[in-house]
Amino acid sequence: MNGIGGLRALLHLTRAPRSRLALAALLGALTVSFGVGLMATAGYLISRAAQRPAVLSLMVAIVAVRFFGLGRPALRYLERLRSHDFALRVLGRVRVRFYERIEPLAPAQLQCYRKGDLLSRMVADVDALQNLYLRGVGPPLVALLAGALSVGVVFAFLPTAGLVLTTGLLVGALVVPGLTGALGARAGRGQATARGQLSAELVELLGGAPETVAFGAHHEGLARVAAADRALVGLARRDALVAGMGEGLGVCVTGLTVCAVLAVSITASADGRLDRVLIAMLALLALATFDAVTPLAGAARELSATLAAGRRILEPIGQEPAVRDPVAPADAPRWPFNVALEGVRARYPRAHRPALDGISLHLEPGEHVALVGPSGAGKTTIVNLLLRFLDPEAGRVTIAGRDLREYAAQDVRRAISVAGQESHLFMASVKDNVRLSRPDATDWDVEQALRRARIWGWVEGLPERMDTLVGEQGCELSGGQRQRIVLARALLAGAPVLVLDEPTAHLDPSTASELVRDVFSAAGDRTVLLITHREEGLELVDRVFRLQRGASQPAAGPPATEATAR
Repeated sequence: MNGIGGLRALLHLTRAPRSRLALAALLGALTVSFGVGLMATAGYLISRAAQRPAVLSLMVAIVAVRFFGLGRPALRYLERLRSHDFALRVLGRVRVRFYERIEPLAPAQLQCYRKGDLLSRMVADVDALQNLYLRGVGPPLVALLAGALSVGVVFAFLPTAGLVLTTGLLVGALVVPGLTGALGARAGRGQATARGQLSAELVELLGGAPETVAFGAHHEGLARVAAADRALVGLARRDALVAGMGEGLGVCVTGLTVCAVLAVSITASADGRLDRVLIAMLALLALATFDAVTPLAGAARELSATLAAGRRILEPIGQEPAVRDPVAPADAPRWPFNVALEGVRARYPRAHRPALDGISLHLEPGEHVALVGPSGAGKTTIVNLLLRFLDPEAGRVTIAGRDLREYAAQDVRRAISVAGQESHLFMASVKDNVRLSRPDATDWDVEQALRRARIWGWVEGLPERMDTLVGEQGCELSGGQRQRIVLARALLAGAPVLVLDEPTAHLDPSTASELVRDVFSAAGDRTVLLITHREEGLELVDRVFRLQRGASQPAAGPPATEATAR
C-alpha cells in the first residue's frame, strides 16, 4: 500500500468529524496569528517608543501588546484542549473498530499473528495514529491559514518583503519537511515493526519464563529480546538524528529569511518607501510566522512511522471474515434438537492440509458421546466447527437438521456451550469469571452453577467467598478447581448442548474420574460431547467416537458409533 493510498485508508478508518478538525485547526491558526501579532506590535512599540513620542500616542500599541499577550496563551490552551480531545476521540473510535473487525476473525484467522505483536498493533500502533491529525493533518492547515494571513499583512506594508517571506515559508514548509521526511522514512517505517517484534518477544519470554528458566534456556530468550531492543534503539537514534537535522535546517531557513526581510526593509526605508519604525515590526513578524511552519518538518518525519503503524492496523482488519452471518438468518433452534457433522472437511486459513477430512458424527438430544483421539487428531477443530469459529470447506455441520451457516453465529453459540482446558480465566473474582457466560445472572444463579459443578464447598470456605480473586489465568487455583469453575461458567450459560474439551487434562486419574462423573451428573438431560485423549469417564457415555489424524474411526469397547470416514 503506497503512502497516498495508506493515508486515504487511514482517514477512512478514523472517519474524523470535519467540524472538530476545522475548529482545532482554526484555534491553532489563531494561536500562531496572536503570536505573530504580539511580536509585530512589540517591535513597533519598541521602535516608536525610541522616538520619545507622547505617551498617549502609544496607547493603541500598548493595548494591542496586552491583548495579544493575554490572548495567545488562552488560545493555546483551547487549541491543545480541542486538538487532543479530537485526537483521543479518534483513537477511541479506531480501537472500537479494530476490535469489531478482528473479533469475527478469531480464532482461526488470527493464528498467524503472535500475541505480543497483535497486542502491539492494538495499543502502540493505534496510539501512533494520534499523530495522523496532531502532526499530520492539523499543522499543514495551521501553516496555510496563519502563513497566508502573515504574508498578506507584510505585502500590505512592503510587497518585496512579502515575496521574501513567501519564499522562505515555502522552503520551510516544503523543502525542509520533504528532505527530513525522505531521510527519516526508513527509520519511521521500521519502528512500528520493531516495536511489535519487541513486544512479541517480551510476551513470549514472560509467558514461558518458568519453563525457560527450568531448562536453562532463558539466556536465548533474553538474547532475542536484547536483539529486538537494539534494533528498535538503532531506529530511534536514526530518527532522532534526522529530527535534529530538520530542526537545524529549519532554524537556518528562519534566520536567512528574517535577515532577508530585514535587508529589504532597510533598503526600502533608505529609499523612503517604508517608515523606519516598521523595520523591526516586519522583521519580528517574519520571525514569528515561522512558528506556523516549524512543526511541519517533524510532521513529515513522523508521517512514515504513522503510515507504517497504520498499515499494521489495516493488515488484519483488511481481511474478510471467513465466517459470516447470513443476510436473513433462520430462527434460533429450539430444544430438543440433534447436532451432526456430515462428511466434513475443514482447513484453517493458510494451511496446506485439512485438519479434518470426511468426519461424520451425530448427537441425539440428551445423548452423552465421547470423542477420543491423540493430540493433533482434530478434536479442537471439531469444537471450532460447532461454535462456528470455522466453516467446513466440504460437508456441513447441522443443528436441528439445518446447516449452521443458516443461523446467526450468536444463536449457534447460545445453543452450544464449551468448557475446556484452554478456557480463559481472567484476573477477576470467582463470581465474575463464572458470570462471563451470562452477565445478567444473579449471585444466586452463580452459586447454583458452582454447586452443580461440585465446587461450592471450596468457594464457601474462601476469605471473600465468590469475590475472591483467582489470579491471572487462574494461577491461584489448582487444575481441578480451575476446571470446575470453567464448568460452572458453561453450566450457567444454560445451553442445551455442552461440549467438554479435554476437561481432565493435567489432572490425576482419581480427580479426573470424579470430575467427569460430576459433569455428567450436573449436565442432566443436556447433550454432552466429551472430548478427551484419556479413558476416564468413557464408561459413562452412550457412544465413543475415535479420531486418527483428522479422520474418524469406530471405537472398540463402549457402544458402537455411527461415525464414518472417507
